[in-house]
Amino acid sequence: MSTRLDPNLLKELKLYGAVGVEKCYNCGNCTASCPLADDEHPFPRNLIRFTQMGLKDKLLESTDAWQCYYCGDCSDTCPKGAEPAETMMAVRRWLTAHYDRSGHAAKLYLSEKALVLTILRIIVTTLLLFAALHVFGIAQVETDRVALNTFAPVMWVWLFVVAHFIYLGWRLLKNSLYMSRNILRSTLAEMKIPLSIYLAELQTFLINFFSQKRWRACNDQQAYKFWVKHLLFTTGYVTMLALIVVFLWWFQTDNIYPIYHPQRWLGYYATIVLIVFSIDFLRGRQKKQEQFNRFSQTTDWLFPIFVLTGAVTGILVHIFRYLGSDNAIWAWPTYIMYVIHVLAMIAMLDTEVGLGKWTHMIYRPLALYLEAVKKRAVEEGTSIEALAPTD
Repeated sequence: MSTRLDPNLLKELKLYGAVGVEKCYNCGNCTASCPLADDEHPFPRNLIRFTQMGLKDKLLESTDAWQCYYCGDCSDTCPKGAEPAETMMAVRRWLTAHYDRSGHAAKLYLSEKALVLTILRIIVTTLLLFAALHVFGIAQVETDRVALNTFAPVMWVWLFVVAHFIYLGWRLLKNSLYMSRNILRSTLAEMKIPLSIYLAELQTFLINFFSQKRWRACNDQQAYKFWVKHLLFTTGYVTMLALIVVFLWWFQTDNIYPIYHPQRWLGYYATIVLIVFSIDFLRGRQKKQEQFNRFSQTTDWLFPIFVLTGAVTGILVHIFRYLGSDNAIWAWPTYIMYVIHVLAMIAMLDTEVGLGKWTHMIYRPLALYLEAVKKRAVEEGTSIEALAPTD
């Protein structure tokens, strides 16, 4: 297979946040210090070399960028200050943009104007949908008490949420399939991978998706603490996502439940976790003390900001609703806070599905899954050849 060189690759990576790549003289110190690198995946050294040489196809085929969890040891030990950890982050942004064949992710990464316009479009579209519910008499405003499901009928809202989530899921699936085709390209050119191997290795995806266990392999106490934070944050996020996408008919209600009701405690757990760790992540980006926070870009701030906004407005809707069950003064504050909550959640999904931390939750375990598929296919292919009769 011929290898094409792209002389603009380094310039392109710089637009995605690569810093100091040209300083690297490939000493290999970064790879030696990385507890996750091995002989088959000698990153960051190999990815930096691909970047310097313009090996775009090699970057698209490699899973190394997704195997890095950004502990920062490589940048701390780099004798030239080439910031290899940030190059790995930039490659992840670049790959995420390339997986999205619509070009939408690239625009959001490279243009703050496009990012702002996208968020404004989401706000206007959502407000128009709310207005349509009221213009056509589907929804009404009760001002003598809080009647959330009269203001925003739960089944109509749920229908929109499910339709929106299906659309975003289809978009993410297309991106994941394009990612898979690139990573498996060389292997598929040499052999056909049977379906049984794809199915057998699904456990690799599931285990790494739910645990992100490779993070613990970083021999660093700070990395271990961040893994714990990330795991708790993910449980809160997935809980809230499930309550909204799957159980909204149960979660959004005008009923006043007792404090011990599971609906309340699931919501409280998710809200507390999301607020605490969103603030923690934002403080880390603001202080820039950790290596992985030194070069944060606008898109790195978006996810925790949207999550924090959604969690705070969500709990305020809950509080106002309980206070306003028989008190008219809380009606409008509840409705306004609910609209802000919905705007934040939709803006988060529309900007983060395709770029940012949301997709990293999928692409990281998917990369490990595809590596396992390749390895197993090669091993089984070799054993079949060995058993084949010879002349």
